[in-house]
Amino acid sequence: MYQYTPFDQSFVRSRAAQFRNQLERWQAGKLSEDDFRPLRLQNGWYVQRHAPMLRVAVPYGELSSAQLRMLARIARDYDAPEAEVYRVASEAQRKLGTARLPTHYAHFTTRTNVQFNWIPLAKAADVMDLLASVDMHGIQTSGNCIRNISCDERAGVAPDEIADPRPFAEIMRQWTTLHPEFAFLPRKFKIAITGASDDRAATDWHDVGLRLLRNETGELGFRVTVGGGMGRTPMIGTVLRAFLPWRQIMNYIEAVVRVYNQYGRRDNKYKARIKILVKAEGQRYIDDVDEEFRQIVEHDGGPHTIPQAELDRVSACFVPPHGPGAETAVDLEATATRQAAAIATPQFGRWLERNVAAHKHPSLRIVTLSFKRLLQAPGDASADQLDRLADLVDRFSAGEARVTHTQNVVLPWVHVNDLLPLWQAAHDVGLASANVNLLTDMIACPGGDFCALANARSIPVAQAITERYQDLDELNDIGETDLHISGCINSCGHHHSGHIGILGVDKDGKEWYQVTLGGSDGMHASGRAQPGKVIGPSFSALEVPDVIDALLSAYLDLRATRDDKHESFIDTVRRAGIEPFRAAADRVRSHAENAA
Repeated sequence: MYQYTPFDQSFVRSRAAQFRNQLERWQAGKLSEDDFRPLRLQNGWYVQRHAPMLRVAVPYGELSSAQLRMLARIARDYDAPEAEVYRVASEAQRKLGTARLPTHYAHFTTRTNVQFNWIPLAKAADVMDLLASVDMHGIQTSGNCIRNISCDERAGVAPDEIADPRPFAEIMRQWTTLHPEFAFLPRKFKIAITGASDDRAATDWHDVGLRLLRNETGELGFRVTVGGGMGRTPMIGTVLRAFLPWRQIMNYIEAVVRVYNQYGRRDNKYKARIKILVKAEGQRYIDDVDEEFRQIVEHDGGPHTIPQAELDRVSACFVPPHGPGAETAVDLEATATRQAAAIATPQFGRWLERNVAAHKHPSLRIVTLSFKRLLQAPGDASADQLDRLADLVDRFSAGEARVTHTQNVVLPWVHVNDLLPLWQAAHDVGLASANVNLLTDMIACPGGDFCALANARSIPVAQAITERYQDLDELNDIGETDLHISGCINSCGHHHSGHIGILGVDKDGKEWYQVTLGGSDGMHASGRAQPGKVIGPSFSALEVPDVIDALLSAYLDLRATRDDKHESFIDTVRRAGIEPFRAAADRVRSHAENAA
């Protein structure tokens, strides 16, 4: 993992001290609410439906065990609302039929940040000091700036990797932090980077998507896409450069953002994202970026060209860790015990198949711990779970974990000898669900239970579907199916990219849900990234699980089989089209209308 330099540490701690001063001035009435609002947002503090929400940056998804323990401490000691706030929120949730309001929790987001939903603003400065003590902060997790840079959770360890993207992500993090030209953009701006052939970072869905590759002469560079995004207008990024030499990547991003900063709309926030500019201007935007890039390189001397020495310096922070690593030989007795356990304990066998992936080094494995289970919202992690996770990370993964795009946690340095004891330890703390990439490994935003922007709740729908599909044999027969749920059109739950997408909508003050089919984030076996298509009018919350059931039944009837291998859900939708699935969903609606 990257280790903060003394400068990094001083910067983050001074920023925490600055925020404390701002908070105290606001509390004393020396700063108005309008003056304080942008200051708290610049440090990741929102005010949501019932209470403040803190968004903590997790650059390219990496967390140390010490940071996990600090997040656990914050969840346990600070993530609890004042009594009156909790009473009002509980009453509101009771009327909506929500069973409980989780406090003392952290929430992993689809951009690999961590959020807390119940920390009172009066305690905000104390929390920022604690985060700074473990090299964490909330800087640029909000506002119209370049946000937290996301990455492939298997960076540096995946067998399909062309080059490790983390050094580039770290160089970009340092460069974009408080960059004056990028601090007040027309709208928020998100960058994703991967170095693998399988796009686990969903780069095509980002404002800027970067994929490392080598050209025909073996030189390393980037494929650059611009203008991807979800929200009200889902778009896949446009390729601006099929190959850009790696040294020039920051000069080129500077050109991309300068043109956006100059011409992006500021009069309408719904049309302010760079994707709108790219679509509206087309080739003109590309030509302007190319000209700006030429000026930066030729006239200004390429001030942001990455020197080899700088790449080497940062890359040295990402060498494989000591501890459970390559020097430990594969134990034949442990292998035999593991194989016997996989046969004797089907849950373990399923876990090996679903949650364990190959590693660059033959004696190591990449292990995903699933946080998707009954009575726990996707992405939520309790204080106790975070503490236990930190113990697992220390014991089995050299003190390092990665947050995933799908709201789980990866242990990137697990020795093959430790797979059985890791599973046993994870099972004891409820983190051994063997459902990775299956239907119940769903993505969901916090929705209307917490977010003031949401039209409908996401969590109860996710729980109802999870409860219905608890049979692992059934889930494995259905196969890899990405289910994504958003509580509003902002698409924090990435419903556009789900094989099945669910969007909460408001209809006459009531919660309804629109269903899309055929979306893809470009990861796994899904192939190209693309938005899903709406299959018809919206459904009530009670109808949604039946709709999912109908869609999956239609898939089981339609899928092709070759050499005892079933066609995947997404491939069946692409081959058969959405009409037979729409018909299946319509039968659910008709049945509900007749019953009413």
